[in-house]
Amino acid sequence: MSDAYLLKVEKINEEMNRALPNVFPEDVRDDITVQAAMYSLMAGGKRFRPCLMFFTADMLGIDREAVKLYACVLEMIHTYSLIHDDLPGMDNDDLRRGKPTCHKVYGEGIAVLAGDMLLNRAFELMSEDLIKAIKSKDDPIKAAAAASVMSRLAGVYGMLGGQSFDKASEEKRISLDELYLLQEKKTGALIEAAVTMPYYLINGLEETELLDQLKKLSMHIGLAFQIKDDLLDVTSSPDVLGKSVGKDDRDNKSTFVTLLGQENAEKKLNDEIKACYDVLEDLDKKGYHTESYYDMIAFLAERDY
Repeated sequence: MSDAYLLKVEKINEEMNRALPNVFPEDVRDDITVQAAMYSLMAGGKRFRPCLMFFTADMLGIDREAVKLYACVLEMIHTYSLIHDDLPGMDNDDLRRGKPTCHKVYGEGIAVLAGDMLLNRAFELMSEDLIKAIKSKDDPIKAAAAASVMSRLAGVYGMLGGQSFDKASEEKRISLDELYLLQEKKTGALIEAAVTMPYYLINGLEETELLDQLKKLSMHIGLAFQIKDDLLDVTSSPDVLGKSVGKDDRDNKSTFVTLLGQENAEKKLNDEIKACYDVLEDLDKKGYHTESYYDMIAFLAERDY
């Protein structure tokens, strides 16, 4: 992994860490639930999804400022899902991003509200952006398209649907095909939102070959990301990973490791990484700037946290 790539990621993290503290208005920042929400939102993490969104913006020649609001929205939706995932009634985790989970610091009730508040505020921000476009006589269709896609990918047809399937599958052995469907929604949906959002912000809902390629790229990134997560749950440690390990085995979950075995899961990871490169090569030929994505895929293959 190149130092230049790490510098790009560091710069994106700095941009996000400047923008995210402002997602709630000043007059509510003393509220205990807002404080709990901000505790989790600012707890660190890889900011993987904002990185993807900015890399697509760079690839398509879009100013990052035009997508920053949606990068914040996506990080808020992702963080709310983590707060709820960690609750005793879900995965019952004590550690997230190297820190005590939200419910361990603020209590279970406030943690539930913190997740709810992040999700609701994310939708408020998208609604405000749409109203702004209408008032300024800009084309509101693009903002409406972005909000609609984000909502769908966060809901029952996306992440929430995947989480529901995951919860219903506890203590069961599901098939590999079912696992693909689960992960396409639970992990893949928000990654699709990250990769495709800049496209919707400039093209609305227009269906093109470029959109198909971005969706394909996001699908392979999502699978590679999840397979790597499954492998790290077996091979890493809490100190390195920043969260509990061995919980898949503890909870008797079906994962790519439990269904395929570690060796075959590693082979499947390599297949998904190659598929990512294949899409990028095709985008290269069409003149798109894919350098950051190449570096990101290399990181995805090598990461140990």
